[in-house]
Amino acid sequence: MRLLLVEDDDRVAAALSAVLARHGFEVTHARSGEEALQALLPDSGAPFGVVLLDLGLPDQDGFEVCGRIRKRTSTPVIMVTARADVRSRIHGLNLGADDYVVKPYDTGELLARIHAVSRRTAPGEGGPEEAGAEVGPGEPLRLGPVLIELPTRQVTVDGAVVALTRKEFDLLALLAQRPGVVFRREQIISEVWRTSWEGTGRTLEVHIASLRSKLRLPALIETVRGVGYRLVAPGA
Repeated sequence: MRLLLVEDDDRVAAALSAVLARHGFEVTHARSGEEALQALLPDSGAPFGVVLLDLGLPDQDGFEVCGRIRKRTSTPVIMVTARADVRSRIHGLNLGADDYVVKPYDTGELLARIHAVSRRTAPGEGGPEEAGAEVGPGEPLRLGPVLIELPTRQVTVDGAVVALTRKEFDLLALLAQRPGVVFRREQIISEVWRTSWEGTGRTLEVHIASLRSKLRLPALIETVRGVGYRLVAPGA
């Protein structure tokens, strides 16, 4: 798999590139946001399977780079940063990042996340709505003011369209098909992320927080402590 590593620290990049190469990755190193965007141009060679994006870049903020990447390609993006606060993670996911890894990280964890996002998304093919877990065709799901249209992957609240990422939609659609039923964390991770790796739990929590914020219905998704989550239909 070709992997684009966006990292301005040459020592960090060299060490990580060596590890990735030992695991079969062909690594291209970009030291700035502009270098990364140039590397992603259609005529720059075979498509990349994953982009590892550091947020502390010298020429522009990594969040801005992520937004620009997402406008031109559906290649999975994993943000790698020391910014551990939930607000930053939610912001990154809202911009279209597929995952978010906080430094310092375990190399095995990073490799597992790379393989997970590469399984979920076919690089360079189609748009964001064509990737990720499939929820299947069917009638629109209505939950009070929330309308979920499965074939078009569109969500509206009181008639206003809410922009969701691939995984946010898949997560919401999964819970909405069985309102009131508690989904175990392991089950959600298996069905939406297509992995059984336990480290995905943090990503699940961030996606839940992002959904609550975007839908402006914090009580819609209820946390069942120690078990998982369930969707509570408004008025239920």
